[in-house]
Amino acid sequence: MIVGKGLIASLFINQDRENTVFFASGVSNSLETRIEEFLREENLIKNTITENPDKIFVYFSTCSIYDSSKTGSDYVLHKLKMEQLIKKSCNQFLILRVSNAVGKGGNPNLLMNYIVRAVKNDETINVHTKATRNFIDAEDVKNITFDILEKQHLNKIVNVAYTQNYSIIEVLETIECFYNIKPQINLIRSGSGYDIQVSDIEEYFYKNNMIDKEKYIFNLLHKYF
Repeated sequence: MIVGKGLIASLFINQDRENTVFFASGVSNSLETRIEEFLREENLIKNTITENPDKIFVYFSTCSIYDSSKTGSDYVLHKLKMEQLIKKSCNQFLILRVSNAVGKGGNPNLLMNYIVRAVKNDETINVHTKATRNFIDAEDVKNITFDILEKQHLNKIVNVAYTQNYSIIEVLETIECFYNIKPQINLIRSGSGYDIQVSDIEEYFYKNNMIDKEKYIFNLLHKYF
């Protein structure tokens, strides 16, 4: 059973499972402040759990929880509240905190979608020189999810992210080589990043020979853009 219509939800359309709820619907904008949006997700979670008490509940949360600049934000507090709700209400659950997923389609304002579009349209991009972000192939999110389910490693929270972060400068340099377009950038000496612990899943990247970060980000561009 799939709940949602966005990028993450679309990954499971052809591999849906009767005994599993893939919950990928809810607040996705980290700047969201409208109480009705938070309540909409909360009510949908409660109703879905009530109607599917015997199914494994897979909830796609966010690694933004580790972002110190968002600590105390309405968005982060809401996501933490939803995680606790699921832990208390479900007999079998899996909470996956996902970093910046890159895939086909999805919200045009997703970070990688925005950067590529801005470069191709010759728009000036404000680049915070100290900022780093973690990008992961949406297909890897799907594969890792099924790996965890197959191993029955349930009732836990798992970070689903790449093994290394990228500076925004690194991403732009790769895009420049890929399109042979010189990005228009405005450098701002600020920004931050946050480390994501991926010890639960890093074996997946080693097993599939995905440890070269430059190759990984280039392959994302080749695959989706």
